Amino acid sequence: MDLSIVAERISQKILQKGKNVEQKEIEAKLRLLVEEFGVPPAEAERTVISELGREYQVQGLAGAIESDRHAIAELVPEEWVTIEGKVVGLSAPNSPSIAQTGIIADASGAIRFVVWAKAGAPQLEAGCWYRVESAVVDEFRNSPNLKIHSGTTVTPIETDRPLMPSETTVAELKPGVGSVRVKMVQEWEARSDRILQTGLVGDPTGTIKFTIWKEEGKEPLVPEAVYDIYYATVDEYNGRLSLVLNSGTVVPDEEAELEVGAGGQVFAGAIVHVGQGSGLVKRCPVEGCNRVLSRQNYCPIHEIQPDFRYDLRIKAVLDDGVTTKNILMQRETTEAVAGLTLDEAVDLAENSPLGMDEVFLRVQSAAMGRYLDCRGREMDTSVLVTSAERHRFDPAALAALIDRAGGEA
Repeated sequence: MDLSIVAERISQKILQKGKNVEQKEIEAKLRLLVEEFGVPPAEAERTVISELGREYQVQGLAGAIESDRHAIAELVPEEWVTIEGKVVGLSAPNSPSIAQTGIIADASGAIRFVVWAKAGAPQLEAGCWYRVESAVVDEFRNSPNLKIHSGTTVTPIETDRPLMPSETTVAELKPGVGSVRVKMVQEWEARSDRILQTGLVGDPTGTIKFTIWKEEGKEPLVPEAVYDIYYATVDEYNGRLSLVLNSGTVVPDEEAELEVGAGGQVFAGAIVHVGQGSGLVKRCPVEGCNRVLSRQNYCPIHEIQPDFRYDLRIKAVLDDGVTTKNILMQRETTEAVAGLTLDEAVDLAENSPLGMDEVFLRVQSAAMGRYLDCRGREMDTSVLVTSAERHRFDPAALAALIDRAGGEA
């Protein structure tokens, strides 16, 4: 532990009580106890606080410092804080400079935490309570983040306390940590070897992207199953939210049914391009993979896969006259837009001389040039379309355009 940081903290507390004590004097007392007499740093801090309280006649100094505890829900960046919380989730660090990372929670809420490798803090265990003194709150991905550094004191709390997370809806999620009850809606092709599974979950208020990174003990979600997800990380990127489930607790509810609302935004326009990779595709059957195979049934991760499974999709460009959007339609939406079911597409591919190209041409003919109202969410560089319907003719809008054109002329 860096005793100069502890000395600065004590000095600031005494200053708040109207007394000014040199930080060097405080640090000297701490070093005497820790280095000469082998007193643990946390006990040395309490001893010095009590001694200075008596020496400078500061009433209630020890009590004020001991009770200086913050509720997690009230933490804001650029604060030094003391909290008491339960470690509700741990995830693998992505840097050698980080010893641990996860979620810590109390009755008011939860926050992500990072333990720096140089902090010298004890190894935190999931399911255990801790008192964390003099940690720093900063901002990471637009939400508060707790940093445990060399000046932080971490003390285990032996007694357990009841902790009930408060669930919210998908539409109410904010960057930070959230708990939701959702249904697994869609599984996507993973773009990284480090991803175990990615896709969409949703509830009646809408849908949201989720990711599970490959870690020991992590299992993929089952399509159409309902889950209570507690203390998942809610990330924000380019104004869009997503869930990372690695540090959260995922509890399946096998008997439950949940209606999923479309949510998202509406993107209206004409399909001006249907890209290759649309129509009938083959996917890798290995659990958690779901990648699209090549014409030779080759998966870039799991190599040749003769027991592939078929899927339908449309990769296209939607033009609203001002901007264009890359859109991706999964099976159900593709079937509705193309007027072609998956079974019909498989039968067509197996009995046509053109094979799967025949399905692509059929899908392209059905979608090309169509004016659609697509509802979905922007994910990375594309819009994931959850529903689409033909754009209805609006005579009032047409009259307004004619009047505008005539007025300009």
